[in-house]
Amino acid sequence: MSNLSNPDVSHPVGSWVAAWIAAPQLPSTGFTPNWSQQGFTRQSVRQVVRVSAPGQDVRIRLSHAYGTAPLRITGATVARSAGGAAVAPGSVRRLTFDGARSVEIPARGGAASDAARLPLAKGESVTVTLYFEGTTGPATFHAQGFTDTYRAEGDALDSVSGAEFLDRTESWYYLSGVDVSGGPGADAGAVALFGDSITDGFGSTPGADRRWSDALAERVARPVLNAGIGGNLVLNDSAWYGERGTARFARDVLDQPGVATAVVLQGLNDIGFSEAHAQGYDRPTFHPAPVVDARQLVEGHRELIRQARARGVRVVGATLLPLKGSDHWGPRAAGVVAEVNRWIRTSGEYDAYVDLDKALGAKGDPARIAGRYDSGDALHPNDAGYVRMAEELAEVL
Repeated sequence: MSNLSNPDVSHPVGSWVAAWIAAPQLPSTGFTPNWSQQGFTRQSVRQVVRVSAPGQDVRIRLSHAYGTAPLRITGATVARSAGGAAVAPGSVRRLTFDGARSVEIPARGGAASDAARLPLAKGESVTVTLYFEGTTGPATFHAQGFTDTYRAEGDALDSVSGAEFLDRTESWYYLSGVDVSGGPGADAGAVALFGDSITDGFGSTPGADRRWSDALAERVARPVLNAGIGGNLVLNDSAWYGERGTARFARDVLDQPGVATAVVLQGLNDIGFSEAHAQGYDRPTFHPAPVVDARQLVEGHRELIRQARARGVRVVGATLLPLKGSDHWGPRAAGVVAEVNRWIRTSGEYDAYVDLDKALGAKGDPARIAGRYDSGDALHPNDAGYVRMAEELAEVL
């Protein structure tokens, strides 16, 4: 891509590594209000993300995976975050796409910006601001960001104070990746965490960057990427929770720049949705809810392993967390979880495994998540639980 019209670019650009990602989802209702179904018209959207690798140059990647008509991005900027919607003075960089300040993305397509020179430290938060002069239609997004995204009327691309950004949600829109180049520590390759709401960060403190991925990034020298989607299933598509894991794994993990290791923690929803449905939790979120046995789930994991091996990516299996006492639990679910975890531990089919079930289980009742790690629903860890998970995984990596 040409960089000729952008004075903030650097030359030449080395190889890119993903420093932050979000898995795209179909526009839909979520647990908290979002703007995905209404989209944007003559509005700016400012999104704050935390990069897990340092670099001298930065670029963004945008996904229009679920769009049905071309999407026009009128302008885009990247800057260092100064908290909330504010940015650090002097850090705003106008982004270009093939040398132009606007880009049209075809339906179901994507785009990457040209490089911009913005030295970033590992763990630093950056803002990405997009301006839409026209009407976007429903927006490809990531539902559960657990951090604030801001909206302003009109063109606020260059706003430093962020005062124009009066509206907020906790979702990300169109932004699917932030890549860096020219920084140390990426030679070993990025680690991508693949899974459902536990990977996405449900139960962690919103706005505090305390997901499993954040805790791991603080403990390893490699970039760490979060490819979780809350509610995602290994074997079935969901209108709420994304394409099935076996279908989205290549896009959301294997295609990411610089990925060398994938960690798979997924299957509790495949097991637990039917259990919740049988107990009378008849919510639209618990569909589809077929009864899934251990053999079927193991085959789903084997498909993920095959895909990773075909791309030369090391793949680590994580045992499913304790779920006793949650709305996903019952005698049948308990049996399937135990069988799947036994396979992960003993089959040798994963390149390595991390035993999160054992690490988070309560003493005297290992089928239940320990109280000190429980966010309150007997299913999702709290901040301390995510730290414990990261400690265990860091030993395996």
